[in-house]
Amino acid sequence: MYQPPQFRQEDRERIHALMRENPFGLLITSGASGLLANGVPLAFDPSAGELGVLRGHLARANGQWRDCAGGTEALVVFRGVDHYVRPGWYETKRETGKVVPTWNYAMVQARGTATAVEDADWLRAQVSEVTGMMESAHPDAWAASDAPEDFMKAQLKGIVGIEIVLTDLVGKWKTSGNRPEADRRGVVEGLRGLGSDEAETMAALVAETLPENKA
Repeated sequence: MYQPPQFRQEDRERIHALMRENPFGLLITSGASGLLANGVPLAFDPSAGELGVLRGHLARANGQWRDCAGGTEALVVFRGVDHYVRPGWYETKRETGKVVPTWNYAMVQARGTATAVEDADWLRAQVSEVTGMMESAHPDAWAASDAPEDFMKAQLKGIVGIEIVLTDLVGKWKTSGNRPEADRRGVVEGLRGLGSDEAETMAALVAETLPENKA
């Protein structure tokens, strides 16, 4: 990933938080069928291995799992908030006019060795983990045990697990950190004026780069 120093996110806890808050990662592998990419909900275990482990599953009909059968290099992309940045928000536009639009975003890229898992107990535990992760906020949370056992057994036969032992984990927060302070303040003001949740979230990230908010 192209990674200018001013956009590099070094805080491992923030990287982990983005992965947990945006668990639908883009799994990319290269194998007999060439490059393949599929969106996969992934549970992250930071305590396993040196950098953590990702666990998810693919439909058995999805041939990507076969590329992982013997272990293969994989890249997973997790996207946080992103937003268009208007040139008109920059003080530099009024001073010189030498500005162009850009796009701000927060992203994590995780690399590791992916292997396919067909063990039924592993698959049941993985399904329970990822659904529990997503259902926990609901008072009527669904659990795998709510479904009839015969039905669950049949469903588990239709999926294959994917486990990725991470070897590299990088975060990129492109949040106007390369712009002069006056431009960054203009971006914060402009985003907040839009009134959307996405704009407010990005405004908060850009505001972190301002002198009064730096630790």
